[in-house]
Amino acid sequence: MQSTLRSSINSTSADVLMINDRGVMISVLGQDYFLSYNRVPWMRDATINEVLDVRMIGKNAIEWPKLDVDLELESLKHPERYPLLIKRNELDSVTV
Repeated sequence: MQSTLRSSINSTSADVLMINDRGVMISVLGQDYFLSYNRVPWMRDATINEVLDVRMIGKNAIEWPKLDVDLELESLKHPERYPLLIKRNELDSVTV
C-alpha cells in the first residue's frame, strides 16, 4: 500500500511526500530522501500524524517532535557515514 502525503498545505523546508510499507519519502530543502524502515526502525510503528509532524531545527537538522527523533542532514545525504547504534547501557553499544 502506498500513500502520497504532504505534511502541510504551504510548502515548508521539510515535508513528508510518501509513506509506504518500506519507508518514508521526505523532501528537505528541495532534496528528496527515502528513509527505509531498516534505517529508521522507530518510524515503522509510528502513526501517520507522528510521521507527518516533521520540521527543520536550525539549518542542518530535521526533527519529529512526537517521535523524539532528530536527524542531521548529512546523515540523509551520506547514510553510510552514520551507522545506527543501540546503547543498552552506558558501557556498551551495538551497531545495527
